[in-house]
Amino acid sequence: MDSKERRTNLYLLLILPIALVAAIWSCVTFPYGKIDNSLIALTIITVFFSGYFRIQIPKTKIHLTISDALIFLSFLMYGGQAAVLLSLLEATYASFTMRLSGVNMKPRTLLTNVSISVVSVFSMVMMVGLFYGTVEFAKETNTTSIIWLLGIMAFSQFLVNSICVSAFIAIKTENSPWNVWNQYCLNVLVLYLSGAFVAGVLRTALEQINFFLITAVVGFFALVYFTYRRYTDDVKETFALAENAERSRAEQAEQHVIELEHYVEELERSSEALRESREKFRHAAFHDALTSLPNRNRFIEVIDELLSTENGGETKKFAVLFLDLNRFKTLNDSLGHSVGDTLIVGVSKRLSQMISGNDVVGRFSGDEFCIILQNIDSRGDATDFATKLAKKMAEPFSLDGRQVFTSVSIGISFNDAKYVNAEEILRDADIAMYYAKERQKEFEIFDRKMHAKAVSLLDLETDLRFAVLRNEFELYYQPIVSLEGANIEGFEALVRWNHPKWGMVAPNDFIPVAETTGLVIPMTIQILRSACLQIVSWQKLYMGLDKLMVSVNLSSKHFAVPGLVEQISDIINDTKIDAANLRIEITESAVMENAENAIAMLKQIKQLGVRISIDDFGTGYSSLSYLHRFPVDTLKVDRSFVSTMENGTENGEIVRTIIALARALKLNVVAEGIESIHQFHQLRILGCEYGQGYLFSRPLPVADAEKLLSDTSSWQNIIPVQNYMLDIPDKPQEQLQLTH
Repeated sequence: MDSKERRTNLYLLLILPIALVAAIWSCVTFPYGKIDNSLIALTIITVFFSGYFRIQIPKTKIHLTISDALIFLSFLMYGGQAAVLLSLLEATYASFTMRLSGVNMKPRTLLTNVSISVVSVFSMVMMVGLFYGTVEFAKETNTTSIIWLLGIMAFSQFLVNSICVSAFIAIKTENSPWNVWNQYCLNVLVLYLSGAFVAGVLRTALEQINFFLITAVVGFFALVYFTYRRYTDDVKETFALAENAERSRAEQAEQHVIELEHYVEELERSSEALRESREKFRHAAFHDALTSLPNRNRFIEVIDELLSTENGGETKKFAVLFLDLNRFKTLNDSLGHSVGDTLIVGVSKRLSQMISGNDVVGRFSGDEFCIILQNIDSRGDATDFATKLAKKMAEPFSLDGRQVFTSVSIGISFNDAKYVNAEEILRDADIAMYYAKERQKEFEIFDRKMHAKAVSLLDLETDLRFAVLRNEFELYYQPIVSLEGANIEGFEALVRWNHPKWGMVAPNDFIPVAETTGLVIPMTIQILRSACLQIVSWQKLYMGLDKLMVSVNLSSKHFAVPGLVEQISDIINDTKIDAANLRIEITESAVMENAENAIAMLKQIKQLGVRISIDDFGTGYSSLSYLHRFPVDTLKVDRSFVSTMENGTENGEIVRTIIALARALKLNVVAEGIESIHQFHQLRILGCEYGQGYLFSRPLPVADAEKLLSDTSSWQNIIPVQNYMLDIPDKPQEQLQLTH
């Protein structure tokens, strides 16, 4: 045991007996008859709640609370015994609370804190008794005496408490007791004076039940408390900053020594790291992360070098092959991206094995690869290589125990005088690749017409975007005619683009671009709104056309975009069209791309009252197991079947089968492409309800369509005069000869 421990234990042995004597004296001589509710309340507040208003003296573990004022008050109201016992309870509870909250307090320190508190209060009681004898404090009314009494209470308790605390801290820190007292304890005298003053005023206020005086006292003490709290916080912050600065200087000095020791070593290490990082950055900048093949940046660098060599006088023939895997997205979506990455790695290895010499193979992004074939003698060398490459890529890949097949589309461009930089030759190879993909060919060689068409398509796309914004589309209407009475039942709205520069643009020229770019979605909404407004206008203009309906084609792109049902509902409400007069036409292929999602969306559209038609029925790949689930009202027989009915081919039987299927499913049938009276009569005999085609009318602008609506007898002359009520035979051609 060192000298500090011995001095601490000796200090405790000196102060503990005095505290025990004070506590025993208080218990024995306590006037138990004075115990009332006020004393109990004062005890609870002092012991359990005064600790919340705590101030820590900077750089010490000494905490001051409002408990001093409450102990002074208990002394004034209930005597010294109450004050001593109350200080014992408060100090004990506060010490245990601090220890439980995480403060590192040994049992010896806890016992010392309690002893100092009891001894200081007991000393205050003895000092007041020395000056005032057996004065009953609660009955003291002389102001001067009260002031002296409060001063003696504050100074005596402060003096004894600060001396005891200073001595204990001096022992712990091996510092001078005077220095400790002067540095840490002198400043708290104001709290004791304030506490005594508050206790005196509270006693007076409680005796007179003066609410305003109590409020003033509490406010004053709160002001003193928070002022001193701020002061101590500032002192603590200053001490903390000083300590941190000192610690920082020491750490900096230490760190400086370490840095000096490792300076040369660090220079060598940083030089090596710089060289390695430069190589890594260059590799990352010019190579693909997944396959480690050269990337687009490296390819541009190589091609530019080859072009500059050619411009320098040495002619070297080379070809650029741009490759794209077919159906890679389908594989990625079905088997997962990890399997897709494995396939990409397999493709890169297979391509690397096929090249030789100075040839270069690289990956650009996704499923796009590129090859530079150098020193080729003729174009045939490049096309032969492309053929071998396509054949090699068609061989199966083994991915995680699964055999996966893929194919490639290849675009080829050759160097010539027209190329001045790498971007141009890569662009042309890319264009040729897309031509090969569109035509489902293994490879295509670039020619200037491809570039011109690509530029034209880009211009078309740009103009198409402006067309959507400016609503440059015009609707033509082709009548849908009842084959029974040869009268108009409705129209199919067909879009035309009235280009401000090129005039009327045919749908086949811009619909594919609209599909690819997604512009078909806002375009269709415009068309749908215009068609509904036109039909409502005609219904108001002509009598007896309240059932006139309109058909509008819907793209497959709509089924992948939410909000279609809400948009159709808004158009119905805005245009005031009867939903039963609106028919949405969809193709089999559009529905089958995402059958389940399409079924759900079509059912919602059907709930609006809109009718659904399947267009070009018989040309798609729909399953009959799906057909009965679609909320369809009408089947439209494709024109390819109707146009060849007269040739004695099996198409006549196909039309018969489609009509029979529609009857079984209780659906209407519309035959498209009727161009002759013979077809008209044949379809009537087969029981087809409606038809449209050039026999009746081509698609017409609004003004010409209105002329048809004005003349209700346009096609009455084609109805047979004599209608044989015969059953439909197995061979419809025989009956057609009777009725024609």
